[in-house]
Amino acid sequence: MAKKLNQPLRMCISCRQRDAQNNLIRLQCIDSQLSLFRGSGRSFYICKICLADEKKVLKALMRQCKSGERDKLAKTLKEIITDDRKS
Repeated sequence: MAKKLNQPLRMCISCRQRDAQNNLIRLQCIDSQLSLFRGSGRSFYICKICLADEKKVLKALMRQCKSGERDKLAKTLKEIITDDRKS
């Protein structure tokens, strides 16, 4: 009998759907600055489907980071996404 591999499920902060952890992008906010998760501190997940809907994801990021700087968050998110796709 084959052993079933259980992947941890995590929730996207934008659409609130649960998915396997490896299908989501893990981010964190430190002092209202958005960045990839660095290994310590609180973090959150965003699914790749929500990344296509910039308006929806920015609203969730503003709420999560407790920041009103929409343009700055959008710019940082685009940098993170393009860096993540290169590697």
